[in-house]
Amino acid sequence: MSAKRKVVLSVVALTGLLLLIAYMAGMFRDRAEPGLRDPDAISTADAYTVELVALPATESVAASVEARETTTIAARLLARVEEITVRAGDYAETGQMLVRLEQDDLLAQARQAAEAVRSMQARLTEAMQNRERAEELHRRKLIADADLDGAIANAATLEAELAGAQQAEQSAKSALGYSEIRSPFAGRIVDRFVEPGDTVSPGQNILSLYNPFSLRIEAWVREALALTLQEGQTLRVEIPALERRLEARIEELVPAADPGSRAFRIKATLPAAPGLLPGMYARLIVPGGTQQVIAVPKNRIAVVGQLNVAWINGKDGPQRRFLRLGQELDEHQVIVTAGLAPGDELLIPPMQ
Repeated sequence: MSAKRKVVLSVVALTGLLLLIAYMAGMFRDRAEPGLRDPDAISTADAYTVELVALPATESVAASVEARETTTIAARLLARVEEITVRAGDYAETGQMLVRLEQDDLLAQARQAAEAVRSMQARLTEAMQNRERAEELHRRKLIADADLDGAIANAATLEAELAGAQQAEQSAKSALGYSEIRSPFAGRIVDRFVEPGDTVSPGQNILSLYNPFSLRIEAWVREALALTLQEGQTLRVEIPALERRLEARIEELVPAADPGSRAFRIKATLPAAPGLLPGMYARLIVPGGTQQVIAVPKNRIAVVGQLNVAWINGKDGPQRRFLRLGQELDEHQVIVTAGLAPGDELLIPPMQ
C-alpha cells in the first residue's frame, strides 16, 4: 500500500471519529438553553398565603407489648412426665389438662391413706361403744373411776388418730391431684421446657402461657409528660412490625419515678389484634401541649426527582424554593419543616 493511500485512510478515519463525537455531544440536535423556566410562564393568580397552624404536640415513646395475665406452670412433685397435650402456639381452655405426671406411687399412697382412715374409723367406733358401756357400768358402781377414765382417754386418742389419718388421706389426694396439671385460664402456650419421659422436680418449669386478650403497652415516659396523663385516658399506639395503629387506654400509672431516668412507668390496655404478640416493639404517642407549624396543601408542592419544590411569589417575580417536608396531616395537607416562612405566597407549580 502506498504512503498516499495510507494518509487518505487516516484522514477519513479521523474525520469519522470527529463526526461521531460531535453527534454524541448533540451538535446536530436542538437543545434547550440552560436556566430556569421563564418566570412569566408561572401564574401568580390564586396564591396561597402561608400561615402558622396550632397543632397538638406529641412525643413518640418506645414501648413494648406485654401480657397482663401470664404464668409459668411448674411441677410440685418429683415425678416422670407421662404426657404433655400442647405445644408452643396452641390455645388452651380454662381447666384443660395440659400435663400428666406418673401416678402409680401416688395412687398407692392415696389408697393406703384411705384404708388407714377406714381402720381408724372402725377402732374409734369400738372405742366409743366401750366408753358408753364404761359410763353405764360406772353409774351402777360396777367399775372403778380409773377404768372409766381409761375408756374415755382411749376414745379421745382414737379420735385424734382418725383426724390425723384423714389429714394424711387429704394430703395423698392433693399429691395425686398435682400429677395432673390443668390450665388456670384460657390462653396461648408460649413454650414448653420438658418432654414426655423427662423427670421433673418440685419448682421446675414445664410450660408457660399467656392470655392473648390481656395484652397491654408498658412504657417509660419522662416526668414532664407523665404528670399530664390520667388513668382512663386514651393514647395512640403504633406497631411498626404490623404497620398498624391502635388505641390504648391507660390502666395504671406507677406513682414512683425511676431515679436514674426520672421517668414514670405507664401501662395501657390494648385491644385484641391479629398478629399482636408479647415482646413486640411499639411506639406510644403521648400528647405534650401544642406546637406552631407550617401546613400547606400538597397540590402546591411539586416533586422533582427526590426533591420537593415550591414556587414563591417574590418581589422580583416567581422564585423556586426547595422544601423539607414533615408529617402528613391528611390526604390534602402536609407539614413543611424547612423552606417556607409565614407570609410567603405559594403559587401553583407550573407542571400542574
